[in-house]
Amino acid sequence: MKKIITLLCVLLLAGGMLFAAAEAETSAKMKVGMVTDAGTIDDKSFNQGTWEGVLMAAEDFDLDTKYLKPVGTTEADYLKEISNLYDAGYKFMVTPGFKFETTIFQAQTKYPDAKFVLIDGIPHPGNYAAEVKENTVSIFFAEHESGFMAGFATAMQLKTGSVGFIGGMEIPPVQKFNWGFQQGVAYANANNETSIILNPDNIIYQGTFSEVAAGQQLAASMYDRGVTAIFAAAGGVGVGAINEAKARASGGSDVWIIGVDVNQYADGIYSGDKSIILTSAMKRIDQAAYDMIEDELAGEFPGGQVLMFNAANNGVGIPSENPNLRADVEAAAADVFAMLQAGSIVVSDVQGDLIK
Repeated sequence: MKKIITLLCVLLLAGGMLFAAAEAETSAKMKVGMVTDAGTIDDKSFNQGTWEGVLMAAEDFDLDTKYLKPVGTTEADYLKEISNLYDAGYKFMVTPGFKFETTIFQAQTKYPDAKFVLIDGIPHPGNYAAEVKENTVSIFFAEHESGFMAGFATAMQLKTGSVGFIGGMEIPPVQKFNWGFQQGVAYANANNETSIILNPDNIIYQGTFSEVAAGQQLAASMYDRGVTAIFAAAGGVGVGAINEAKARASGGSDVWIIGVDVNQYADGIYSGDKSIILTSAMKRIDQAAYDMIEDELAGEFPGGQVLMFNAANNGVGIPSENPNLRADVEAAAADVFAMLQAGSIVVSDVQGDLIK
């Protein structure tokens, strides 16, 4: 009997040790958190693109992930959710958008044992005196190059007619999309015998990234003025423009939207597999988030650095497959992108002409 009891004790102890080991392994999973910017996690744009990168990494590396949506968009709102994630053990955090700049400036000091990925912004205390600490990486994109490719492809596909631009807030990333788009259209007009018009009254910044109804109204006005395609770099405002284009396409009108940040083709589907998304000016936001997580797992987190994702490192561009572009347009776009990568075409990141 004593032997049996002893054996049972040993088995129970061994089982307990195995359970503890399994529990320790589970708790050892890297915990990656995200705080959303204005809008929702399924905004078809910046929040969604960032979160999709986190989810891709979670699938590949078996991570524990969580996102929190602040009740507002103030520094205090963002800091609260960062604190909530930290307290829950999520000490690797991804934050999308310039509104997090002053927030991350504080968080990187308050939580020195946490890691922060700030996309499209750089930490500063409110006076733009940037400070990227060793537990933070700041990531930017060459939106002007992405916009250029979208403008070129749009002009090549349409050949003639009028196009427009709807931006959200008039901030540098959105402005660079606009300026690059204008240069891409101009390049096609000058070198490929297209004749696309982009009138000043069809370049509008709505002022937010959330007003869906306003985006639909702006798109309706442009289409009524004879615009064929609209580049909408505007988050939720762009969703409104997409809705208007889908409604008109369903009624037989030949109208288009150029998507932004991510490949928005699926979001433009209005009948079967038909979509009003001509192409999309992409920032590889998902890849940026994924890469930083992968670097952390490899012990190579680029803390203290400011990284630029551009054409040269495939950080921006248009989708590899664009169902609404002709084969000859895709081939021409691929050639121009190769020139962009090689530096034989240089797109200006301010309003103006190509540098060369």
